[in-house]
Amino acid sequence: MNTEPTSNRVIVGVDGSEYSSAALQWAGRMAVHFDIPLEVITCVGTSDLILSSRLEPGLNKFTAQLEESAKELVEQAVHRAFDTKRPENLTVTVKFGAPAKVLVEESRNATLLVIGRHGGGGFLDQAIGSVSHACAAHAKCPVLLVTQEAGNN
Repeated sequence: MNTEPTSNRVIVGVDGSEYSSAALQWAGRMAVHFDIPLEVITCVGTSDLILSSRLEPGLNKFTAQLEESAKELVEQAVHRAFDTKRPENLTVTVKFGAPAKVLVEESRNATLLVIGRHGGGGFLDQAIGSVSHACAAHAKCPVLLVTQEAGNN
């Protein structure tokens, strides 16, 4: 796992959904094109962390379980996206916090931020969701919003 962020990386926000696969595929292509590492970032929301701390004593135990569950979801998404052709310079990072906030902060040290766009649903049938919108509006690097259909190209 990366311990020190670098500005020469493509980052991709992954939530484990089917939308993640298309975003991962595009992020992989961009990382190869720029010849830079690909960092997959998934977020465990603060509300999940607070809830787990109320279930039993030992916050560290549940934090580790949440992190492990998040990694498993990401690994499934990576497998769906790349099958056996996983990019060599791919790392997975689990962050704690609101996804939009985490990804915008991480974009300070990135060449490109890639996000899967759910869209076509949610509140008032918006074209893009809140995380995509926040990242597109506030990221410190270029942002590529990818639809599910984009992964089939």
